[in-house]
Parts: sequence; structure tokens; C-alpha cells
Amino acid sequence: MGNLLFWLFFFTPGWALPDGSDTEEDLRWHLSKVPRIVSDQTVQLPSPTFQADAWAAVSRACGLASQQELGARSLSELEDHLSYETVFENGTRTLTRVKVEGLAPEGARNASSGRAPARRRRQVFGTDSRFSIVDRRFSTSFPFGSAVKLSTGCSGILVSPQHVLTAAHCVHDGQDYVRGGRRLRVGVLRARARGAGRRRRGPRRSGSEAGDDRAGALRAAGRGGRRRRAQARGAAFQWTRVASTQVPRGWARAGGAAPGLDFDYALLQLRRARGRRHMELGVSPAAARLPGGMIHFSGFDRDRDGQLVYRFCSVSDAAGDFLYQHCDAEAGSAGAGVYLRLRDPDGKTWRRKVIAVYSGPQQVRVRGVARDYNVAVRVTPLKFAQICRWVGGDDARCAYG
Repeated sequence: MGNLLFWLFFFTPGWALPDGSDTEEDLRWHLSKVPRIVSDQTVQLPSPTFQADAWAAVSRACGLASQQELGARSLSELEDHLSYETVFENGTRTLTRVKVEGLAPEGARNASSGRAPARRRRQVFGTDSRFSIVDRRFSTSFPFGSAVKLSTGCSGILVSPQHVLTAAHCVHDGQDYVRGGRRLRVGVLRARARGAGRRRRGPRRSGSEAGDDRAGALRAAGRGGRRRRAQARGAAFQWTRVASTQVPRGWARAGGAAPGLDFDYALLQLRRARGRRHMELGVSPAAARLPGGMIHFSGFDRDRDGQLVYRFCSVSDAAGDFLYQHCDAEAGSAGAGVYLRLRDPDGKTWRRKVIAVYSGPQQVRVRGVARDYNVAVRVTPLKFAQICRWVGGDDARCAYG
């Protein structure tokens, strides 16, 4: 409990490290112009068989890649990897080829990372630091309420009223779409569990409105006893069918090639919009510019059935397309949106943005030393441009991230 009180009292909404190492500039979003991705050609593909095993896909993805050294990729290779498949709920599938405009030559060389075989490792490091957000006033309100659960057992995050960002391996194993992918569904926690009784009157305040995310999580996690157990047992989701799924070809590779962990992201378009406030998309800052070196994400870990699990932790290292950290997580949290809370460039408004997608555990070789990490795939400028287009953004909206 002492550690919880430390975080509660020392980390305020505009928080910085106790030693004051964060500057005012470090606590702002730094928008920069991103490349432009345009559709070149769309062709029909054979319908997938939807035969991949969801959990086997997760296990395969979590052991794919680890030795991260900047690789050299040509512009044509990047355009091939950023081309994408779209699979619709009726089982039809298309491939859209893209062109990249406005990419500096060095951007093509440093856009992605190489990889070497790795083995799956544990996902909880030392003392479990996760918080179960079981109080519905918190778990269904922004920012926690933007987290969603996939019917394949993964997590995701709303990035528009009708779009969910998740990990590619949650819907595709690199060769085929997972079983259940044809009838894929996304669930949001109900505002009130069935039979939970009348809600107490008064204003509904999320962790963000009442203070900072950590403070809100601590308040929600700190409500113990009978009420917590009853709410956990009564957990229920409102489910919505997925109308289409988009996966980059860097992941969905043909000819038996292994999928690329640096393309472990996918976008789901829902049949209908959810009545939840969504998270904005942002370009991932350099590791040195993360406020306090910390990140946040929430998901539906399998070992805490029906509970929304929130965590915040330090990023240990970063290279190319990845954030390496020891955020405690278990199976089911894959696909969760990693986010930051920073001020707008004018310094007036605090804004949360998704800057990475949580992928899974890896043994990573960093500067010649093998270490166990949980890995998140960063939203780079190229990926920002691609996902922004998928969501339906226009040239003006997708030009800066």
C-alpha cells in the first residue's frame, strides 16, 4: 500500500519525475509532418479459410523477433509491407497496393527493424503491479472506457467511434485469419452489470476528470470487499460485429514467410459506432521524450476474467519500431493501446493519444545483451499515416502526427 500512496501523492495531472528532470517542452506533443500514403490499386483475393488457431497465433507472434538492429529497407519494400488486406464480414478479401509520398531517403532505411529468433518469456516481472478497474464509474468512463475486448480473446482500443486498433496477431497468424474471424466481435464493458441495482446519484467522473489516470486507477482499485467481488462476478459486455478488418502486408505475408513483428497491428471497423469517447492517434515520441519515461495501457488480461486491468510503467529501452518495457501483463492484454497524456503544442490542453500497440513478451538483445521484455509496436510516422487513412482521415487531418 505504501507504493500506491507514493504514486497517488507524487504524481499529479501535469506530473513530472520528483527530481524535476522533465521540462515543459517534454510534456507537450511535438507535431511533425508525416509522409503521405495513397492507394494505388485494389485487387480481389481468394476468400480466407479462417482456420488459424487464435491462441497458437498469439504464441507464434510472441516468439517471432527480438534482436533489434536497424535494417535497410528500400522504398519499394516499405510500400509492399504497408500495402494491406481488407477482409469483410461476408468473407470476401481485397489487397490494396499503396504508394508512399514525402518520405526522406533516410526514412526508408530506418523505417523498420531486423529480427532474429526468440523464445517466449513470462509477462509478469517480480511484484505484480497491475490494477483491476472494477468500479464501473471508472472502467466505463474515459480513458479506461476506450479499452475493448475482442471475441478472439485479445484487447484493443477505440480510435474513433467506429474503429478499433489492435494487434494483427489477434486476428491473423501471418498466413490465415483466425477461427471466428468471419464473425469477429468487439465488446465494451456495460455501464452497469446486470442485477447490480440502482446507481448512486451524482456526477459521473472518470479517472481523468477527477485527476490523473494513476489516481483514478488507485481509487477504483482501492474499493474492496463485497462490492468489488459482486461487480467482478457481474461483468458483462455489449458486443458489436466487425464489418471489416485491415492488416498490413508486412504482417500478412504470402508464401510461408514469417510475419513481421514490427507490423503487428490491425484496424477493425465496427458495424455501428459505440457510444464511448475514443482515444486519438499520435506518433510515438522518442524514448527520451516520454514524460518521466512512463507509458499507460489497459486491457482484459485472461487471469482476471471480466476485469479491466490498467498499468503504468517505465520504458526501459526503444529501437526503431519498438518500445521495450516491464509493464506487467498476461495473455489477453495483447492488442491494448499504449498511450501518453501530454499538453497540446500551445500548452493549454492536456490530450491523450495512442502511440503504440502492446504485442507481447520477447527476449530482446539490446546492445549485445539478451533481456526479457514486454514489447509494444510504436506508431511511427508511416504507420500513423496508414492508420489515419484507414480510419477515414483526409489529407489535412493525416498530414501531422
